[in-house]
Amino acid sequence: MEYKQLGEDRIAAMAELWNQEWSESFPIREQLMRQNVFGDRNLLKSGSWMAIDRVTNRLLGFVTSKVWQDRKSGMTFDADTGWIQALVVDREARGCGIGGELLVRAESALRKENVMQIAIGDDFHKRFFPGIPADNPETKQWLERKGYSGSELSYDLLNEYKENEQIDRSETDGAVFRLARPDDRDDLVDFMKRCFPGRWEYQIRQYWELGGTGREFLILVDGNNAIIGFCRLNDDQSPVLAQNIYWASLFTERLGGIGPLGIDERFRGRRYGFSIVQEAIAVLRERGVRKIVIDTTPYLDFYGKLGFRPWKSYWRMQRVL
Repeated sequence: MEYKQLGEDRIAAMAELWNQEWSESFPIREQLMRQNVFGDRNLLKSGSWMAIDRVTNRLLGFVTSKVWQDRKSGMTFDADTGWIQALVVDREARGCGIGGELLVRAESALRKENVMQIAIGDDFHKRFFPGIPADNPETKQWLERKGYSGSELSYDLLNEYKENEQIDRSETDGAVFRLARPDDRDDLVDFMKRCFPGRWEYQIRQYWELGGTGREFLILVDGNNAIIGFCRLNDDQSPVLAQNIYWASLFTERLGGIGPLGIDERFRGRRYGFSIVQEAIAVLRERGVRKIVIDTTPYLDFYGKLGFRPWKSYWRMQRVL
């Protein structure tokens, strides 16, 4: 076995190996692999490795790690958390120590970056999973033996609509919903910076950088046209593959996604959060989308009122160093 630092020239083999393991539940496209691994400036190259069979030159496993390092963004964050984004080993090569070796190499590189804890999945940006898929308990048990812990669950929710099903739209007491436009760019970034600094601010900056036009953001504006809330909505025309449409190839029909969403805290308590989700659903339905996913949420009761039910679930796991 030979261990080499991960190279983009192996991306097709990475996607093939992933799909050998996950095609029935999490089928991946090379586009998504490229976007989330090599397209993320936070990829820790020294902590991203692949295992190669010396005889056949076949890829038998890989690990990808991340730590905050995107200085080009103009933003700064504490780098006290590192992430192991993915760890995949060919099922026919398991039991030979490949997974353990890849994990040790990733952890060693993250230690050198002085991180205080390592999270499994839930990367700061461009993650694959928010944790370990709950239908894979053997992986959870393996990680527990390696010093990781965590039992909190988060969920992906799904709702399927009939072709002519009507969507309720709520009154908003003078505030107005509309899709963002290119000229809303600075206002939307400023809103995120003021109300939701951190991950969401970083994501909206990346969205515009990667060619976003605003059609993926439903905004709520007051009488002065100031933004007081937002909800992201995604479909197959979106310039960025967002988490809630990652697994669209599991469906024969178009898949849409909703989230994240947030309301300025000064305007909470007016049902704006519920109303903006209703409006986002209506917009996606007008675009011809009948299946909608809300990803990575613990709020089953809230979204259950809108007909969403658990579809996939994940354990959040981490290791304190």
